[in-house]
Amino acid sequence: MYIAMNRFRICAGREADFEEVWRERDTYLDKVSGFREFHLLRGPGDGETTLYVSHSCWESREAFDGWRNSEAFRKSHASARSPEGTLLGHPELEAFDVVL
Repeated sequence: MYIAMNRFRICAGREADFEEVWRERDTYLDKVSGFREFHLLRGPGDGETTLYVSHSCWESREAFDGWRNSEAFRKSHASARSPEGTLLGHPELEAFDVVL
């Protein structure tokens, strides 16, 4: 199994805007071979920002790479724009092969 996570730093007070974008978008993940599950996680805040992580599980790294090169990926990200002033910087991708 392979896990891909993107870390997002969201400006304090804009959490609902960010979550709404994720709730309303069509991710097309269920149409991609090798996809297992997805979660959007809300982490701690420090008064200025709140940490969020998108967490997707894949059968393999090859399945994840297939998603990133797919039309479904392009469609999903075309409608994934957060309102201006929501994000502090670009998301940071972290990816892992599951060992245990």
